[in-house]
Amino acid sequence: MAKRLQVILQDVEYREIKRAAGARQLTIAAWVRQALTAARQKEPSGEAGKKLACIRSAARQVYPTADIEQMLSQIEKGYESTPS
Repeated sequence: MAKRLQVILQDVEYREIKRAAGARQLTIAAWVRQALTAARQKEPSGEAGKKLACIRSAARQVYPTADIEQMLSQIEKGYESTPS
């Protein structure tokens, strides 16, 4: 179900939003919906506890690795063998 949202803007703000929407060939409503969607996507999602549990679970796993000097040496050899 759609809901209506009313926002009171100063004249200057309204003109700026109208100009930005027009520049993208959007209605003001469409521009505002896109702006709100973008703002929502920047917000952290999910619970912090769930994220921490995932990180802790990953940290308990055993992953293949090598001595740091050996890994750095292999990386350098890879750079040397790559054609420029």
